[in-house]
Amino acid sequence: MHLNRKPIVKILFAVMALVGTSMLLPLAVSLIYGETKVALCFAVVCVPMIVIGLLVIKIVPKGDNTTLRMRDGFFIVAMAWVIMSVLGGLPFMISGSIPNFFDAFFETASGFTTTGSTIVANIEILPKGILFWRSFTHWLGGMGVLVLTIALLPMLGIGGQKIMRAETTGPTLDKISVTVNDSARRLYTIYLGVTILEIIFLMLGGVSLFDASTHTFGTVGTGGLSTYNASVGAFHSVYVEMVITVFMLLAGINFNLYHFVLTGRPGQMLRDTEFRTYIGIIFGSTAFVSVMLLIHNYYDTIGKALRYAVFQVVSIITTTGFGTDDFDTWPIPCRIVMFLLMVIGGCASSTGGGVKVIRIILSLKIIRRAADIKLRPNAVKPIKIGGKTIDENTLAAVKSFMILYALTIALGTVVVALNGFDLTTSLGSVIACVSNIGPGFGLVGPSCNFILFSGPIKFLLAMFMIAGRLELYTIFIMFTRTFWNENR
Repeated sequence: MHLNRKPIVKILFAVMALVGTSMLLPLAVSLIYGETKVALCFAVVCVPMIVIGLLVIKIVPKGDNTTLRMRDGFFIVAMAWVIMSVLGGLPFMISGSIPNFFDAFFETASGFTTTGSTIVANIEILPKGILFWRSFTHWLGGMGVLVLTIALLPMLGIGGQKIMRAETTGPTLDKISVTVNDSARRLYTIYLGVTILEIIFLMLGGVSLFDASTHTFGTVGTGGLSTYNASVGAFHSVYVEMVITVFMLLAGINFNLYHFVLTGRPGQMLRDTEFRTYIGIIFGSTAFVSVMLLIHNYYDTIGKALRYAVFQVVSIITTTGFGTDDFDTWPIPCRIVMFLLMVIGGCASSTGGGVKVIRIILSLKIIRRAADIKLRPNAVKPIKIGGKTIDENTLAAVKSFMILYALTIALGTVVVALNGFDLTTSLGSVIACVSNIGPGFGLVGPSCNFILFSGPIKFLLAMFMIAGRLELYTIFIMFTRTFWNENR
């Protein structure tokens, strides 16, 4: 197989330098809280990463052809997320917070992929610097470390379109600017703005800067790793819950739509079919869950039922995973709804996981068209979204993704179950990882964690997180004969 090695090497080492530079922030936090040993651990890791990364970028020439092909893009994205998860886990291991490699890899992959699953039983005993880094990986992975790298690629003389196609979630890529590099920069500007806004709102509710920052990282990145064992429930504040609920909801929306709002075209967002369906699912699910909780006497007032229902519904559909209650103890109808929300996920080009709302919409339209054609075989029925006809290639991609998603869940469940776990735990853990949700059902429910799995199973689940974050195909393609065949 022929790969464009020089630009690939430059980009991967640029990612290394970027991750190393990101560790300077938790290093500073460690020093602020007097955690000198932890700060030293970050320094031992990040300084060599930055120096080596910058040296390689400087030394390696551009080569005769710096234009990346799609094959190169898939290779870069797949390798980068694995490398990031390994390097990002080094502070956990060196500090002794998570000494085991498989555990550290799992925790870091969970952070960068914004999954939020954890192997840590007692979160609150971890040093502040480690807790900050653990949450900050959410923020970095939310919009995608590689999307940020793309914004810097012009300095390396490399185009980023192929990388962004392999990196961005959803069946289509909507650019908000003429150039993909400028699109990446604008997306990060919006992302940063939303982040700062939530930190301010949380601090207005009496939350410390540290807690406001770490929980904001988990919110806008839809990751859900909290600094407290009780997650958001530890604040015992309706105000804090509502702020986080609103920002989780915002994080699950296609970030390209915010550009329309900021440029004076809010109607573009309100007319978007995926956005309206996403809001409709949230309202409908919240109403249903609230009623079920009242009928089954789980809560004694409408206010409480609504408070806990809306938080958990938004947390799960956006695949954030924060909690204020254990939904795995709710009545069965409520748990079924939560399961469906896990599968659906957020909107395309959001920080959320799952199969994405737009794919659910298109799948239902495909089913309806198939039923119509059964009745009228000669009828021509194009599928439209927002008045625009969806081409058959996109529809085929949606169908194949849904099949691949189902097969991945099924095979993963079998593998985990073969290690002696019950069906609920096996299915819940795989869906939680592939859909980048965090909590699952059974022994990996909201009040539990993933420490019970063996090292190899944790590694497999971590790879499921990465595969799910990259829309499955990016990883799946790496195992095909076509990818490695030089003549294709």
